[in-house]
Amino acid sequence: MLELHDVSVTADGQPLIRGISAAFPDTHFGAIIGPSGCGKTSLLRAIAGLIQTSGGNILWQGRDLEQQDLAPSELGYVPQFSIAHARLTVAENLRSAARLRVRGLGHRARADRIHQILQSIGIEDVAHRQVRLLSGGQQRRLGLAMELVSDPRLLLCDEVTSGLDPKSENDLVHLMRRLALDSGRLVLSVTHSLRHIDAHDSVTLLHGGRLVFHGPPGLLLHYFEVAHAEDVYPKLADREPEAWHELWLENAPAFAGEALSPRPAPPHGDGDADDTHPEETRLAHPPPAAPTPGPLPQFFELLTRRCRLFLRSPGEIWLQILLTLGFPCIVVLFAYKGLPQIQNLNMGIDVDILEQLRQTIDFTLQTCQIGSLVSGLVMFQVVLLTLMGSNNAAREIVAERLIFEKEKLSGLRPAAHVAAKSAFLLALVAAQSAWMCIFVKFICGFPGDLASQFANLCLANGAMTAVCLAISAWSRTSGQASLISMYLVGFQLPLSGAILSLPEALGAIVRPFIASYWSWSGYLQTMKDTRLYDLAVAIAGTPLSPGPLCLWTLACHVAIGIFLAYTGCLRAQWRTD
Repeated sequence: MLELHDVSVTADGQPLIRGISAAFPDTHFGAIIGPSGCGKTSLLRAIAGLIQTSGGNILWQGRDLEQQDLAPSELGYVPQFSIAHARLTVAENLRSAARLRVRGLGHRARADRIHQILQSIGIEDVAHRQVRLLSGGQQRRLGLAMELVSDPRLLLCDEVTSGLDPKSENDLVHLMRRLALDSGRLVLSVTHSLRHIDAHDSVTLLHGGRLVFHGPPGLLLHYFEVAHAEDVYPKLADREPEAWHELWLENAPAFAGEALSPRPAPPHGDGDADDTHPEETRLAHPPPAAPTPGPLPQFFELLTRRCRLFLRSPGEIWLQILLTLGFPCIVVLFAYKGLPQIQNLNMGIDVDILEQLRQTIDFTLQTCQIGSLVSGLVMFQVVLLTLMGSNNAAREIVAERLIFEKEKLSGLRPAAHVAAKSAFLLALVAAQSAWMCIFVKFICGFPGDLASQFANLCLANGAMTAVCLAISAWSRTSGQASLISMYLVGFQLPLSGAILSLPEALGAIVRPFIASYWSWSGYLQTMKDTRLYDLAVAIAGTPLSPGPLCLWTLACHVAIGIFLAYTGCLRAQWRTD
């Protein structure tokens, strides 16, 4: 049984719901209704533990949820948004949900459970269709199916029938009713529609954050003295929410017993489209759900899923190919014939003073040009790799944040989520950096150790990728994350000191945070035994750091970025605005 005792929720100093008291038994299908903005979704999220209550108690099977949260296997929550990946098939989404939520299921047992759920929900015929090709009603059914993989005893549905055509709405309402009656679970459905109110065992009506009715649907019209269910909402305008609430408190004792009495299942042929299925296709009561899988199985499932999504996104694949192959080509345009040779001065005694002066000027100009070219080509590689890092990660978490929040509620560990993202991005970073390093070195003829140069370029790309992953984890929208990441890349060149030397005090302050400086400095250090190094250093005028220090600093950037991404994923972020 679910019991609400004087539950209140406040946000930004404004009360969303106030003093809600109601009770719902097992094997029960309840509707939470009311005009827009009355607090329906807030109440459902408070029950699910997604938002903090400011007063009262919520009890599930006698346990106070303020002191002991619902276990992931006990709760199913179907939000207003889609909780499935659009480019995965129905069956793939269900398999992924099962692997992330249920521990101890073997391959055969998992396949049997998914097959049973597909039959029960009525989407077996579209099991191999990608979600983006489903109708609205089929997507809502899939949302329900994904929650059933862990067999929750409490199923909360938030506006799952909103926007559907009348037939799809009718089918979905009766499906939810069957899920409650056939499996002994409590199903609460938030809706603003009153078309199928009689299909529910109880109706909980909110108005202005106040409870104004909680009883069987057959008494709703009698209580409000209206002829049709559609007349209930207009009737609410006759009184203030507080007045309706006071009236309900006076009459609540007369309805308490009725509200808690579950009605028998409707007879076959009562209009429930799903009752046309054979009895054996109905969802049997599966064994008690096992504990949630550990972080390692979740990591491998998330990584596998991310790779599958990447391979099914032609636009993302082509963008990565163009950036990986195209950016190095831009770099070598400036030295496609290789780095120029340094001509020595001819200072023999047979050369007159004017000729010596001309040669000195030519040598100075030549060395300045070569020094600028070498330093510029190194920094160009670094900046383009940081740009690729920004593209890699700026939208990686925020673009699917709502799905992640739902999976976190179902037992997904944020550490597994961030680790899987990091592992996938590591493969991109390694491929991009390796091609940039090898191609430019081969065409331009850069001297120095290839492994050290790759390490500096790879860590620069990895540092920006990790920091942008953190930005993605803390941002509210993809646009916001992309904009901040692009600004961060824009600061890399001027604040690195590679083009214009910064004032000493300013350089000391900003240099620790600029990944491009450490990569540029470390790369140049790999050429320390060549004349090109001396020329580049003389032109830049910015002090270089030792090679090992550059690598360690960039590694710290990577570690800090991943840690900040993890802390960002710990935050609940359910708002969609």
